[in-house]
Amino acid sequence: MRTFLESGGILLSGSYLERMTDDEFFDFCRQHPELRIERTAHHEILLMSPTGSRSGKRNARLTGQLYSWFASHSHLGEVFDSNTGFTLPDSSILSPDASWVSAPKWNALTPAQQDKFAPVCPEFVVELKSATDTLKTLQAKMLDYLRNGVQLAWLLAPETETAYIYRPGQPEPEVVQGFDNELSGETVLPGFRLRLMELR
Repeated sequence: MRTFLESGGILLSGSYLERMTDDEFFDFCRQHPELRIERTAHHEILLMSPTGSRSGKRNARLTGQLYSWFASHSHLGEVFDSNTGFTLPDSSILSPDASWVSAPKWNALTPAQQDKFAPVCPEFVVELKSATDTLKTLQAKMLDYLRNGVQLAWLLAPETETAYIYRPGQPEPEVVQGFDNELSGETVLPGFRLRLMELR
């Protein structure tokens, strides 16, 4: 079954897709490099078109800031861009716009696991809302990340200059209004500060 989403994406479901193994899903994604593809915990397939140019610019600046921090903290873990898929404990396969995995978690994986959609939940993820995304869908996705073990998650909405900060055990996200602010990586990413003004 095919469902068209408000965000412009397409949700595919059906018995064949639900039976698709992780390796088959990986091959399916390789056969469609023009699409960004995720899988829900119910094995529904979400197809998304490439991001718009302004969103791409913002995402590059976001990843660039995270990489600059990583350059002097590489012993702590690894950073990843928006093309990276992770197989989470609930069996969903999601691709945050930026993410970080601690060195112990990453180094515990085999090279074969690292080459595919690594079976690991990042400690830190960021989702950057584009013009076609719905806030409600992204907010639900942030809760999915927390349920799977993420320790710090940021949802950034440039059009309203709003940042939503999600932490485990916190009933509601902290809301930071205004992109003149900076966000702290707290104890998860010690010393990292994201300059939101670069994402305008």
